[in-house]
Amino acid sequence: MKIIVLVKQVPDTWGDRKLDTTTGWQDRGASELVIDEIDERAIEVALSYKDGNKDAEVVVMTMGPASATDVLRKGLAMGADSAVHVLDEQLVGADVNWTSAVLGSAITRAGYDLVVAGNEATDGRGGVIAAAVAERLGVPHLTFLNTIDITSDSVKGQRGTENGTLEIHAALPAVISVTEASAEPRFPNFKGIMSAKKKPLETITVGDLGLELAGGRSVVLTTVARAARAAGTKIVDEGNAGVELADFLASNRLL
Repeated sequence: MKIIVLVKQVPDTWGDRKLDTTTGWQDRGASELVIDEIDERAIEVALSYKDGNKDAEVVVMTMGPASATDVLRKGLAMGADSAVHVLDEQLVGADVNWTSAVLGSAITRAGYDLVVAGNEATDGRGGVIAAAVAERLGVPHLTFLNTIDITSDSVKGQRGTENGTLEIHAALPAVISVTEASAEPRFPNFKGIMSAKKKPLETITVGDLGLELAGGRSVVLTTVARAARAAGTKIVDEGNAGVELADFLASNRLL
């Protein structure tokens, strides 16, 4: 069983989130760059299967700038066997179409039985990459899974809906995406951190994949910084705070 886990480097969700008003893209220097938390859960899903199936192979894969090597090293330290980094300047600003094409080609090149991804990245929040990659690969996809059960030839799980829970399954090869309910990621131990430095990490380009990309780069025409938040209304309780609060809510049609 060969499992490829898609991971992404994103600005820390606890830090500042800003747009670069020149490019219209997210300012990735505004806060610390980290592995997306949902991707750690995707790695855990793959490693949990590997824990009970020692012949399984787990590969972490990313498409991103040179700094994204750090998130691959995190995956290797957690227990993944190897990593693949698609690094190419022409991919800056790539949209879903380009991203899925590149990842699909990289996955095909590496070989796989199962692809695991997070349900959505915290920077883009598109939530469609797993499905788009599955379309590129021509295999089934099970997305937004809260539980996952992997066997040697199939995968199944539960997806929550507005009206209940769906039990879904597919034969391998397949692509799945997982939610925050799926797995609690393990922490890399000292041995894992040290061994990560010796594990294979391959860097490839679009040329290595034999792709010729046309169009597909996001272009933002205008960007305007969000206006500063105005000061709120402060109510000091002098015995009539309840009345003042009710009047404020009523005047703003919040009652």
